[in-house]
Amino acid sequence: MVGILCGGICGCRSNWEVPDQASHALIATSIGHVLPAIARTATALGLTVFSSPQLLDIVDDPDGRRLARLFQRLARDLTAAETEALRVVTDPPAEGAALTARLLTAPTLAVELARRGVTVEVGVLAEAEFWSAYQPIVSLADRSVVAHEALLRGVVDGREVGGGDLFFVAEQAGWLHRLDRIGRESAIAGAVPWLGEDDLFVNFNPTSIYRPQVCLASTERVVHDTGIPPTQLVFEVVESHAIADRGHLVSILEHYRTLGWRVALDDVGAGWSSLSLLAAVRPDVVKLDKALVQELPDDGARTVLRAVTDLAHQLGAVVVAEGIETERLADEVTALGADMGQGWLFGRPVRPTPPVEEPESRWQPVTAAGTP
Repeated sequence: MVGILCGGICGCRSNWEVPDQASHALIATSIGHVLPAIARTATALGLTVFSSPQLLDIVDDPDGRRLARLFQRLARDLTAAETEALRVVTDPPAEGAALTARLLTAPTLAVELARRGVTVEVGVLAEAEFWSAYQPIVSLADRSVVAHEALLRGVVDGREVGGGDLFFVAEQAGWLHRLDRIGRESAIAGAVPWLGEDDLFVNFNPTSIYRPQVCLASTERVVHDTGIPPTQLVFEVVESHAIADRGHLVSILEHYRTLGWRVALDDVGAGWSSLSLLAAVRPDVVKLDKALVQELPDDGARTVLRAVTDLAHQLGAVVVAEGIETERLADEVTALGADMGQGWLFGRPVRPTPPVEEPESRWQPVTAAGTP
């Protein structure tokens, strides 16, 4: 597991700031119609409610059971937009700087409901242990394995949870930045025993990195401590995330490159702005969109993929075709000029088997004098 390398943050409930049962809540918003409706619901549940134009002060008995029921009702009664427009502070501190700080950093009701397990299965994160599976990437010229993509997995009560579910819960609960860091560091640490000279592809979400020099510091330390050469690391971002804030992404990628890491743009061809994005980002590796690859030999898909491949090569990038499950698809993408391939034809994501350590001998070495 990755807990030790991540500074003890993994597989630990307290790491995710899962809220305890609360007996007092402040709910604030500038939307006029929402607070009166919440006040009526809270009063009907037996809660004590103090109202002002943009704030509700709701008090329960110490057990907090009625406040918990209120949160469950609000999850059903309010729209997603309304839960995003409300801010919540539970069990607020006394007046003063502490209260001001809590108010300034208060989560939305949507986040609070997710963290309390009302709207998502928060135990998927709060109780999980994390590890990385790795899928091979091969050279299409000779089918030799040249790289591996790391994919985060979790285990909860013996049940494996996929990366899609993990990141969905993390995003809903406002913990995306933490899980993204765990994913990066798990990928690197887990590859150390077996990677050799192959490249390692590591996924990241640019919205989880606020300032690269700060947010990537622990990832830099893991790279340094493991001894993996920086040139073997390829950090990849999906095209849809790249489009969200292109300027921020470029600043992150520039920081990666100063560290000697390479960058990849994933799912290229899925969005309307693929070609302009390639020119702006100038990635070292371009990964063709899996859905488009699997539409081959459709003429439309072939036209898009050929245009992306040609531009990528003009920019000096290596092209990886994803989603290759048959020899026919392998031949199609090879004919289009792709350099490498990834997909079930070449191997599924697997958890590496740790190397077998030789057992220590029961016998102690004997010195020349005949004593251990």
